[in-house]
Amino acid sequence: MGLLDRFRRGGPGGITDATDARYLADWVHTHIGVEAYIEPKTTVTDVTVVLIAADGEWTRRIVGEQGARRLSGWLGVPVYDAARTGYPQRMRDYDARRRIERKRALENELRDRSD
Repeated sequence: MGLLDRFRRGGPGGITDATDARYLADWVHTHIGVEAYIEPKTTVTDVTVVLIAADGEWTRRIVGEQGARRLSGWLGVPVYDAARTGYPQRMRDYDARRRIERKRALENELRDRSD
């Protein structure tokens, strides 16, 4: 059985797509200081995981309840319950920087068009 085989079955037992499992593993290996934050099931989505790197960059995927339980050992990163711990400040700081960058890019584009 390969590393991703146990997730290929999908459904309520774990990560719904082998592509998502591969994406999460690749994301962890290409970023530094990654932590996982498990988000509870809502009326709109199943259980999700947010991976947050040391610089605040983040990504989110649906993992289901079983997949959430397996994440710590499988990905080798610390896993936290987002409902209890909240999200780290570095995630909010990253989002704020991205908003500023998008705003500046839009302003530059509009300025270039008017010249």
